[in-house]
Amino acid sequence: MKASYDFTAAKRGPVLKPTGKTRITIFLDDDVLAAFRERAAAEGKGYQTLINEALRSAAAPESAPVTVEALRRVLREELQVA
Repeated sequence: MKASYDFTAAKRGPVLKPTGKTRITIFLDDDVLAAFRERAAAEGKGYQTLINEALRSAAAPESAPVTVEALRRVLREELQVA
């Protein structure tokens, strides 16, 4: 090791470029986390991936898959019109 180093041209910040993900701290209820972990084990995915997918679909509900509740609501509306 050298006795001293020159940091006059050094830059602050991450050594690696960001990958499109940000590390945050979030508090989730224990039962919610347990449910995602169980589902992740059954599907063979990571629980954080499933949480990310759930948050993404909640943020853009128009691109979310059709749920049973939504399908029932639409059918009821159409049957009332007919």
